[in-house]
Amino acid sequence: MLALPDVRCYLNGSYQPLAEAKISVMDRGFIFGDGVYEVLPVYERRLFRFESHMERLERNLAKLRIASPLLRAQWLEMARELVRGVAADEQLVYLQVTRGVAPRNHAMPEGAVPTVFAYSMPSKPMSAEERHRGVACISARDFRWQRGDIKSISLLGNVLARQISADEGAAETILLRDGFLTEGASSNVWIVKEGALLGPPRSEDLLEGIRVELLRELCEECGIGYNLRPISEAELFAADEIILSSAGKEVLAVTRLDHQPVGHGALHGKPGPVYARLYEAYQRAKPLQSI
Repeated sequence: MLALPDVRCYLNGSYQPLAEAKISVMDRGFIFGDGVYEVLPVYERRLFRFESHMERLERNLAKLRIASPLLRAQWLEMARELVRGVAADEQLVYLQVTRGVAPRNHAMPEGAVPTVFAYSMPSKPMSAEERHRGVACISARDFRWQRGDIKSISLLGNVLARQISADEGAAETILLRDGFLTEGASSNVWIVKEGALLGPPRSEDLLEGIRVELLRELCEECGIGYNLRPISEAELFAADEIILSSAGKEVLAVTRLDHQPVGHGALHGKPGPVYARLYEAYQRAKPLQSI
């Protein structure tokens, strides 16, 4: 049995050791994957873009017709309490809400009480060497369900997609649907073309990552062009740069795609200048946007 982190978790109003936390086998999160989650980065023991993460959690709960079980201030106090219980200054707080316990029936039950679970863990930042050389990715068909905009705990499609790249020793699987870029198995994906940062438009095919708005702000700060529009498979493979973004990766340069170098000329297979500027801007934003 794999050892669990020696930390406390929050479960339905109480704090307890993570290894001792238990839910009913009839919880709809366990039976159906009927729930949503959030992951909040913590820098210097402070929560990064807390309000943006809460807004997305509330939007996703509404899509599942689950009333938010806690007020915004209660989420904040609970997250801070979990952060206090972990020694590391850099953490990731995981929050999960399911529809709750009910007899097994596909239809949404009336009166179910949501299950709320959360814990915090030390984050594992990319090493300086990984950032210097960039990472490799593998492309694949996006075979997941068609509501990628919901941050659902039903992540089997993402698990299968991520394993495609894990089997190749790569950092992420970049997904394409009907010839166009959607996202990574656990990241948003961007390309750089003629000095501008381009990402897929908002749609039900992909999750609206918190870093989508953050990168828009950072591009404006740095004078980098920014646009969300359909990105074809051909554009992906011809990109000047490819960048991943997520709570754990922050921003990360992709320097090999399907075993071939990304980029052109002197930047062939190396992190590019747009990535470098956005990474530095991201580091400046951490203390300014954390509470």
